[in-house]
Amino acid sequence: MVNRIKGTTQLIGLLGYPVKHSISPQIHNTAFEALNLDYAYMAFEVEEVFLKEAVSAFRALNTTGFNVTMPYKKKVFELLDEVSEDVGIIGSVNTVKNKNGRLIGHNTDGKGFVKALRETGADIRDKKIVIVGAGGAARAIAIQSAFDGAGEVVIFNRTLSAAGEIADAINCKIPDSKGRALGINEEVLKEELKNAAVLVNCTSMGMKSAADKSVVTAPGTLHRDLFVADIVYDPPKTRFLSIAEEAGCKTMNGLGMLLWQGAIAFKIWTGYNMPVDIIRKEIFGEFMNRI
Repeated sequence: MVNRIKGTTQLIGLLGYPVKHSISPQIHNTAFEALNLDYAYMAFEVEEVFLKEAVSAFRALNTTGFNVTMPYKKKVFELLDEVSEDVGIIGSVNTVKNKNGRLIGHNTDGKGFVKALRETGADIRDKKIVIVGAGGAARAIAIQSAFDGAGEVVIFNRTLSAAGEIADAINCKIPDSKGRALGINEEVLKEELKNAAVLVNCTSMGMKSAADKSVVTAPGTLHRDLFVADIVYDPPKTRFLSIAEEAGCKTMNGLGMLLWQGAIAFKIWTGYNMPVDIIRKEIFGEFMNRI
């Protein structure tokens, strides 16, 4: 085995808590190796009390940049020098580029989700999309969906004010789309889904720590013409997706979003296109074989 780390190798990282479960290091390092690029990607598990110092360290060490994951996508915003135009509306960051010592924030989550959705043949243009959750990923997906032509975006969340902030951002900044916020209630959700095209779980329900949880409890809440997506990718088939399949829905887990948000970030950092076919074969094959 050849050790490709050299004195010239440029560092890119992942900042979050926890991050030990992440496959982003495998994805990016596989891509670097395939393209013979002199970069290395590492995961850094940082407690919130050290967040400011960690961001300063990425700057001081002259890294190329870093990803940001839960729970810091909103908190890191104020620690950056500049953000892209869409981040100004989304209000959360998942990708940071270090440009000559200036840390510039981007958000590739929403773009990655929409790209993955389009690959399945699902269409959101002039359609109604329903999102459960109001965290950083939900906000990015909701606003990007509105930017990309969704006629209506409905956000369900336990804390109604958090969902309301997203709906207000859509209504104020993207006049061609309509945003609405509702509190979590499965009967209300069922009613809203009757004329919806896409339902997305943007909560942590279904992850290993909550593998028995789902944002819907019965197939009858859904209808067979609904496209159902879950941003969770481990496990690759959550209880939510199993219920959706039982209802006859087409489904998508979080691997496609993970791939494309990573590919867009890869381009921001390196200027190169990620070899996505290699990533699908070498990294994602392991997950899909577990279904």
